[in-house]
Amino acid sequence: MKIRKNDTVIIITGKDKGKKGKVRRAFPKEDRVVVEGLNMLKRHSRTRGGARQGGIIELEAPFDVSNVMLVCNKCGKPTRVGLHFLDGGRKVRICHSCGEVID
Repeated sequence: MKIRKNDTVIIITGKDKGKKGKVRRAFPKEDRVVVEGLNMLKRHSRTRGGARQGGIIELEAPFDVSNVMLVCNKCGKPTRVGLHFLDGGRKVRICHSCGEVID
């Protein structure tokens, strides 16, 4: 998975299409990401003793990674992500639009 925590992404499908946000959590095994403030769900919760208050709680649900695109820091466009090896063998992500290193 080429999208990581703290990357800025744009949603390309669904009810939040066109919105930008920061990746809060990434789940590489499931190919899903949680984006800050997007894909909000409402959950009804019961009070559990004195520890947690009951009511309707809004949560961020995960997106499939195929429904988001990384936004390049330099050119500001949504882009596909490529991988390159630098001298010394270090692997870095690059922007396919402008060729700039993302990491």
